[in-house]
Amino acid sequence: MEVFKLKKLSRNRQEEIEAYLYTIPWIIGFIAFIIGPMILSLYYSFTEFNIVNPPVWVGLKNYANLFKNPMFHQSLKVTFYYAGLALPLTLIIGFSLAVLLNQDIMGQKIWRTIYFFPSVIAGVAVALVWLRLFDPNIGLINKILGFFGINGPKWLLDPDWAIPSFVMMSLWGVGRSMIIYLASLQSIPTSLYEAAEIDGANVIQRFFNITIPMMTPVIFYNLILGLISTFQLFTEVYVVTGTGGINKAGSLGGPARSTMVYNLYLYLTAFRYFDMGTASAMAWLLFIFILVITVILFKTSKYWVFYQGQLGNQENKKNGK
Repeated sequence: MEVFKLKKLSRNRQEEIEAYLYTIPWIIGFIAFIIGPMILSLYYSFTEFNIVNPPVWVGLKNYANLFKNPMFHQSLKVTFYYAGLALPLTLIIGFSLAVLLNQDIMGQKIWRTIYFFPSVIAGVAVALVWLRLFDPNIGLINKILGFFGINGPKWLLDPDWAIPSFVMMSLWGVGRSMIIYLASLQSIPTSLYEAAEIDGANVIQRFFNITIPMMTPVIFYNLILGLISTFQLFTEVYVVTGTGGINKAGSLGGPARSTMVYNLYLYLTAFRYFDMGTASAMAWLLFIFILVITVILFKTSKYWVFYQGQLGNQENKKNGK
């Protein structure tokens, strides 16, 4: 029996060693391409570094200068404006589409595919498609508006319409959140709806008292992902307002700096002005901001996010069980 235990222990040990060997490539890549650059960027954020010359330690100077920089304030303003529009719309429209496509309708699977398919297309391709659609002269959107006698705006050429145009562009990928909502909707036990219907609850009451509470974990999940995504907007703005024969809006961040989002200004600081110290400071400020907001959301989630077990416990308390 003791020999058997020794053999068993040695086999478990062997499996542990094999597991570590399989994970070593990932660990090396994680350290080399994620942890390493993060540590270096944190160091560079406290230095004056232009790539050509060695970094010089300047302490908190980069962070202090950023808050005195009008362009930094502009990038924050534009990013918050975009996030304030795009994030709620993405959550609401994605949820609404999921509820509609969860109904027993003709061609249900086809409609689901149609709404999800655009979300798999890459960011550059999406930007080019919408660049054509938003063209004030030959764009399809203004053509349709003109058919109904409406003079369409200049979209990306108008500072007042530039960010709303990118918000519309972001809704192109709403199918990602829709699929997640749809999967969660289908996991809600039908017995809950049947019991509520027997008790006399109408459709609206069942929606607000069963569907939404049961969906709050997924809403919370999509909220976190959407928050990170909206504050990292870059590709579409760079492609649409950049140069190289496809520029329709003037210059990077144009027109009139109305699309100078945070990540675009970070890119310009790093790779046009070669101020890697300031760019690293911007990257860490963005990281800290998203981290703080995420922590706040997690802390406050206990007041509005309900899980199935918690709902059952609350119902038992109400019934005095």
